[in-house]
Amino acid sequence: MEQINEIQVVPCTNSNYLKPFRVHYSQNGTKKSWDFMRTHDSVSVLIFNTTSHCFILVKQFRPAVYMCEWERTKPKAPEPAEQVVEEAEGATATAAPETSSGGPQGEALAMGRENPEPPASAGMTYELCAGLVDKADLSLEEIARQEVLEECGYDVPVAKLRRITSYRSGVGVTGAKQTMFYVEVSDENRVGEGGGKPQEGELIEVVKVPLHEAMTFAYDESIPKTMGVIFSFIWFHNNMSPKYKISTNV
Repeated sequence: MEQINEIQVVPCTNSNYLKPFRVHYSQNGTKKSWDFMRTHDSVSVLIFNTTSHCFILVKQFRPAVYMCEWERTKPKAPEPAEQVVEEAEGATATAAPETSSGGPQGEALAMGRENPEPPASAGMTYELCAGLVDKADLSLEEIARQEVLEECGYDVPVAKLRRITSYRSGVGVTGAKQTMFYVEVSDENRVGEGGGKPQEGELIEVVKVPLHEAMTFAYDESIPKTMGVIFSFIWFHNNMSPKYKISTNV
């Protein structure tokens, strides 16, 4: 799961998940433009196992996170003034062939030569069970139930899902809406190992976070996680812990 190699960065000319646009508009008489991505809305689910008193999260490799870490560790390009000095000292000014350093593929290869690839762990993140809203015939609750079964292996009735809230994510780039649910499960609801759908490229590890460690986990910056994990743990702490008589009959 964590063996990442043969990395190539290429232009994204067609995608089933992201579509780039540029919008032009006028705001209070000032003309503006903005680049954004259109993508699917999504659902996420905070899962609490009442048998073992732990939260059920998923852990998976996120290429976008990995590439951000790679970019962060790349050597910085020389400043324009430095380039002028190099040219004055006789540095070659001719462009390199596209096959060796031009374009995104060449850039990826150059990245590999200049600095080693980060470990695969640099792209691993802890997240809530989640999925895209891409099935028009299903309600948000039904989609959330499917994700809990596919990713984490728990079969729960739709009626057990409690809506926490919805919010906008990536407001500067996508503006997509995510709806968050809460569900209680027990070991009796476990009908499979989870892990997602390998045929769709999903490689998901199911992770348990004990209730008494949840807030420490949420604020530990050394553990890569989504804001959904932090928010949902705080929500649970504020809304469920005070009355903590959680039934195991799920």
